[in-house]
Amino acid sequence: MSQILIDYYKAIEDSSHKMLQAAQHENWDEVVRYEGACAVLIEQLRHQSLAEQLTPEHKTEKARIMQRILRNDAQIRCLTEPWIQQFEQILERRPQLLH
Repeated sequence: MSQILIDYYKAIEDSSHKMLQAAQHENWDEVVRYEGACAVLIEQLRHQSLAEQLTPEHKTEKARIMQRILRNDAQIRCLTEPWIQQFEQILERRPQLLH
């Protein structure tokens, strides 16, 4: 049954990869959409992991998947950082936008 857990990790990796591709194309709506998909999958994984344990082989696979997810996340952060800085500058100049 631990294959179900690995499938969740793979689905999260797939969504994070799609989020990275969207960020590379500056498609911020898609980035947000895939971020939401990841959040849902992570919550489902948390729930499923209460009932199941990973086998040693699946733990190794999970580690590889998590490394890829973290690399995707780091690349996404590099791509979104300039956009976030621009947004912060706009808000500093126009604080009334927050109200």
